Amino acid sequence: MKIIIFTDLDGTLLDYSTYSFKAALPALQLIKKKNIPLIICSSKTRKEIEYYRKKLANNHPFISENGGGIFIPKNYFKFKIPSPEFIVNDENDYYAIKFGALYPDLRKTIERLRKEGFKIKGFGDMTVKEIMELAGLSADEAEMAKERDFDEPFIFEGNEAETQRLLRAIKAKGFNCTQGRFFHIIGNTDKGKAVELLKELYRKEFNEITTIALGDSSNDMPMFAAADYPIVVQKPDGGYDRKINMTGLIEANGIGPEGWNNAIIKLIQNQNSLSPESLSERNLK
Repeated sequence: MKIIIFTDLDGTLLDYSTYSFKAALPALQLIKKKNIPLIICSSKTRKEIEYYRKKLANNHPFISENGGGIFIPKNYFKFKIPSPEFIVNDENDYYAIKFGALYPDLRKTIERLRKEGFKIKGFGDMTVKEIMELAGLSADEAEMAKERDFDEPFIFEGNEAETQRLLRAIKAKGFNCTQGRFFHIIGNTDKGKAVELLKELYRKEFNEITTIALGDSSNDMPMFAAADYPIVVQKPDGGYDRKINMTGLIEANGIGPEGWNNAIIKLIQNQNSLSPESLSERNLK
């Protein structure tokens, strides 16, 4: 049985304020030692994820912009990736599978929403300096965050009723919206659909697999639903995202990368007994 790990970055593997994964180093070293694939599945852009993959010495596939794109290193799987089931693009070092909406169409929708009276501001409306201050990023990281393909993060000024009206307006225009640290307008895709496709490829490679998914926000729910072991880590206040309401969810003991570390170590230590019924409790404490 091959374990495959899918993980969000911000507030999960990365600390919410410093973007450090130091607290998760023991677990990261353990999964590297056991040759367990670690798949980054984030709202971040391709360039942002590549930046963290380099820091993590990670050579596995990754999922960008809330499921908009899957990037698989060439020669990663033993079989040939191009398939009649989906369009595969040959892009330098990767085979790229793209599900997401076109970014120019998302930007046009942001403009339309603003004209309809919604106080909405996307990353495309912001300067590098504004994104740096808003997200706590360096100048280089903010530049990478602006180079988007399938997903537009935005901020919105409005109460709950206005927020619901905004979500209906986005849906009426043929797009979807998720929410993590920011709102995100996306096409007809999500993290779960991308995870399911990668799971099929891993099954073809290893036959039997067990999947673990870690996140911290409601936009991780589709990814959680696609995993055998969905794990939510604590927010900086020590609580869990109240918008996540699903059966079988496992609550990690710890904030961000600390909880990530604790959950992964405990699961891998119990690797030989992993089964859908092996964790009857809702927490990993």
